[in-house]
Amino acid sequence: MADYLLSIMTFFPLLGILVLFFIPKESDGLLKGLTLAVTLLTFAISLPLAFDDVFATSGAMHYREFCEWISVGDFFQMNYNLGVDGISLWLVMLTTFIMPIAVLSTWKAIDKNVKGFMAMLLLLETGMLGAFVSLDLFLFYIFWELMLIPMYFLIGIWGGKNRIYAAVKFFIYTAVGSLLMLVAIIFLYYFAAQSGADMNGFGIEEFYKLDLPYNAQFWLFLAFGFSFAIKVPMFPLHTWLPDAHTEAPTAGSVILAAVLLKMGTYGYVRFAMPLFPEALPTFIPFLAFLAVVGIIYGSLVAMMQDDIKKLVAYSSVAHLGFVMLGIFALNLQGFAGGMLQMINHGITTGALFLIVGFIYERRHTRLITEFGGLATKMPVFATIFLIITFSSIGLPGTNGFVGEFLALMGAFQSGLRWYAVFATTGVILAAVYMLWVYQRVMFGKVTNPKNENLKDLSTREIIIMLPLLLFVFWIGIYPNTFLEKMNPAMERALDQMGRSEIAVVEVHQPADSGHAVDHGKAKDTAHH
Repeated sequence: MADYLLSIMTFFPLLGILVLFFIPKESDGLLKGLTLAVTLLTFAISLPLAFDDVFATSGAMHYREFCEWISVGDFFQMNYNLGVDGISLWLVMLTTFIMPIAVLSTWKAIDKNVKGFMAMLLLLETGMLGAFVSLDLFLFYIFWELMLIPMYFLIGIWGGKNRIYAAVKFFIYTAVGSLLMLVAIIFLYYFAAQSGADMNGFGIEEFYKLDLPYNAQFWLFLAFGFSFAIKVPMFPLHTWLPDAHTEAPTAGSVILAAVLLKMGTYGYVRFAMPLFPEALPTFIPFLAFLAVVGIIYGSLVAMMQDDIKKLVAYSSVAHLGFVMLGIFALNLQGFAGGMLQMINHGITTGALFLIVGFIYERRHTRLITEFGGLATKMPVFATIFLIITFSSIGLPGTNGFVGEFLALMGAFQSGLRWYAVFATTGVILAAVYMLWVYQRVMFGKVTNPKNENLKDLSTREIIIMLPLLLFVFWIGIYPNTFLEKMNPAMERALDQMGRSEIAVVEVHQPADSGHAVDHGKAKDTAHH
């Protein structure tokens, strides 16, 4: 099974879709139960990856699968090429971990065309997993596009009153970026063929070795980077996100926040930055500036929202700004902070969308002004909401603190010092809007008589939240569980970007030596 573990894990949800076809559409409970079982089994299949110590000792790709797939003469070849390293490991685990939670959240929320909804969830899981484990650029593009279809329908069919507008906007934004990436992929392959490079399909490891001229790298980075910036989303390409989140059903919002947005950040780390290292210094200041603007802008706009769900959506723009700033620092501290914050954001923001969903199921409104005094009526809900709020604002001891601190420290120690200083205001603003919304919803006077009879969280809802709370404290207290398996792959990725001068981190020696160490020693020093 280990030889084909990635394939079994990736395509097992499709087997679940086949079984769904034979279940009557009226059997809502059976349809949801089967989907839950399939996602739990997929998570179980992925667990050997998390417990394998090989990731802590080697930054290479593991669990490799390769087979020739499509060949057209000597010119075109696409391979079925899979693998996973410490960078993609925890994103794969986050995907398989969050899917059963998303399915459980539909138990009372989804009662229309349940079979179609569950099929879309399983198809989406296959697309997300396939994108994270693909080592062939064209295969990655296929999975990248596959994800658009189920998410479009999840928003467009099961969303709110403006669902069609939100779904079309999401599709157009992402599709435009995808087409630019497709053009760049084709050009990259054509250049490799014309230069006589020893290529085996669209394998990214072969593309890493290409010696592209600066002009080509500039335009290719622009195409890849624009596509990934839409998916993150970075300011000012973020406008599709609040609409998509607000109109999507709870399960769709959880998956969108926890996993789909990470496709953009992962795309930068895996493709745009290591493929075009000579163009990287040109774009780093501009991209870091946009990341900081996104942090401050997202926080300020979140503060002004009346809709709790839209507030959480804008907070995602801010939090992902920290991810991008850490990655663009191009040192081990910032890289680790950005990668860890990807996981933290998935856990914390996914939990916030679940919390909003719990309130909406009871009151059928998300307006902050409609609530007040819920802490006395729903004490368990109030406690969980408070913990997740602390995680979102980065309180020490929670997962949010570790990722943001490492990202800011990495940026400060690199050439992005002033960017880090301004980004720190985002931590303060996050505390303002999150604590303010908590105070208005949970304390004060009961603003509506309907709040008097609200029931506290059910057993199912508590079960949904417990795994998320576990990782809030686990990552916050002992992040090395996750960092030690990332470090070798992150160092390897930094080496692949090492042709760029901006990747050098100055570490000053004691006064008697008076010189800076080289890039490799700098990373070792930072690591220790």
